[in-house]
Amino acid sequence: QVQLVESGGGLVQPGGSLRLSCVASGSIFSINAMGWYRQAPGKQRELVAGITSGGNTNYAGSVKGRFTISRDNAKNTVVLQMNSLQPEDTAVYFCNADLRSSAISSYRKYWGQGTQVTVAS
Repeated sequence: QVQLVESGGGLVQPGGSLRLSCVASGSIFSINAMGWYRQAPGKQRELVAGITSGGNTNYAGSVKGRFTISRDNAKNTVVLQMNSLQPEDTAVYFCNADLRSSAISSYRKYWGQGTQVTVAS
């Protein structure tokens, strides 16, 4: 059984910063890519940032230069540092991990339950 637990969401004023963390726990053999997605009301879930096990990153154009994703492979943790937040960043943010539970199992995607980020004055 695998769990992804996010933390760090909340309410922040425009221009402010938040740091989201996600820890994967349970039956984990190896983790490939990890990432953060978000879903605003009435919109589809979208990729915000992703990072491979080797540290290669990719970002949505709307957050490039403002958000930074990082991970600690030893702790099965992925972090999203969000700076210069704007009202359009308001959404539920979901952690995602592509992992396998044993040496013989296939990789599959797991999701956290989400954490609310609200940017408003």
